[in-house]
Amino acid sequence: MGYPTKVQLIDRKQSQQWYINFPAAVAQAMGFSRGEIVEWSIEDKENLILHRPNAPARHIKKKLIVSTKPSKPSGKKPAPPSDKSGTGSGPNGLP
Repeated sequence: MGYPTKVQLIDRKQSQQWYINFPAAVAQAMGFSRGEIVEWSIEDKENLILHRPNAPARHIKKKLIVSTKPSKPSGKKPAPPSDKSGTGSGPNGLP
């Protein structure tokens, strides 16, 4: 989802100042802090890259898979692996 933003220009007698404001939702999602220093790089005429040299550490969220059915031990030993390739020596691929 994109956030449309207008480029603003302030014309002064001896200079120009250009502004691009971040929507609050973007700033909050990125965890920006007041006064944080960022660097702009020009990739091409369509893309600017914003680099945060002092960005906070990433917090990796691990998904916990929760089973709805409790597992019960069967008390049986696991069956030995079977030859499912159909290349056994007996009829129907069985040894």
